[in-house]
Amino acid sequence: MDHVKTAVSGLQPGEPTTRGGLTVFPLTTGFRSKLRYLLLEEGLRKDLVTIREVSEGGRVPELKVENRAGLPVLIVDGEELVGAKQNRVANLTMLIPAERTTIIPVSCVEAGRWSYRSAHFDVTDRVQNARGRAEKLESVRHSIREGGGRRSDQGRVWDSIAEEAEALDADSPTSEMGAMFERHKDTLDDYVGAVTAGPEQVGAAFIVRGRRYGLDLFDRPETFAAFLPKLVRSYAIDMLGRKPPERGDSLEGDARSFLNRIVEGTYDEHPAVGLGRDVGVVGDGLVAGALVARRTVVHLTAFAEPVGLRRDSAEDRPRGGRYADYRQRLDSLRSRYER
Repeated sequence: MDHVKTAVSGLQPGEPTTRGGLTVFPLTTGFRSKLRYLLLEEGLRKDLVTIREVSEGGRVPELKVENRAGLPVLIVDGEELVGAKQNRVANLTMLIPAERTTIIPVSCVEAGRWSYRSAHFDVTDRVQNARGRAEKLESVRHSIREGGGRRSDQGRVWDSIAEEAEALDADSPTSEMGAMFERHKDTLDDYVGAVTAGPEQVGAAFIVRGRRYGLDLFDRPETFAAFLPKLVRSYAIDMLGRKPPERGDSLEGDARSFLNRIVEGTYDEHPAVGLGRDVGVVGDGLVAGALVARRTVVHLTAFAEPVGLRRDSAEDRPRGGRYADYRQRLDSLRSRYER
């Protein structure tokens, strides 16, 4: 816990970049990580990592990762894994041990498919949209604290994707999350082109329309630089189809306040999937999670709203009714594809 507080307390926000209501503050620190690992994308490209369903029949909330490399492999919260019986996202950040097979917790982001598209999974150039990541993180942290493993509220994940797809005119035959990113690819690429990583930058604080806050912090600049385009897409997609920015004044004070809220939150700690420890942080309108290994914060992600802002405001209220619950949806998919 102290390692997270120390890491966040040592962050220095730099000069922000703003585009279309998305403000990004670069974060730097004097800390230098000594950890060595492969990114998932690199491990897959070098054929050192294979991700498959846990069995021929599969289980929606779990996948099997075989790491044949001599180094751990980093899988980051929200990374999208496409293929096999349906697309998934990682429920939290994990360091998969070297030369070992590990079962990882995931969430489905393709509600309308339960049939093989390929034997294994690949990784995409995006992570789950920021609003969805925040909701998933909240439910996963609750699951951990209640001793229920690391499962998300799958029905809520499906609902969120359906709502975003409707707002962004990005329906797809299988209700896949990726459709909204593909539908608005050119616009999202414009956001990506506007935000660059500095040579010493290890993270960023994101402010969306002056009211929602997000943060991603990594242990080294190289890892952050590799994920920055994915993260920018994740936040930028939440800008589309929304009201114009609400404020144009300086947000530097808000960024520093956000960092302080993380430091002052309530912490809990649990063994991680794979290597290290999972650290959770909750506060007033704040949820955060970190992976700590060898006294190093490998990755911290956090989301918050201004204190006092109602989460069920008219703008954020779901546009339609609840989807059928998780078990009903899964049974429906199985009956469709496994007759």
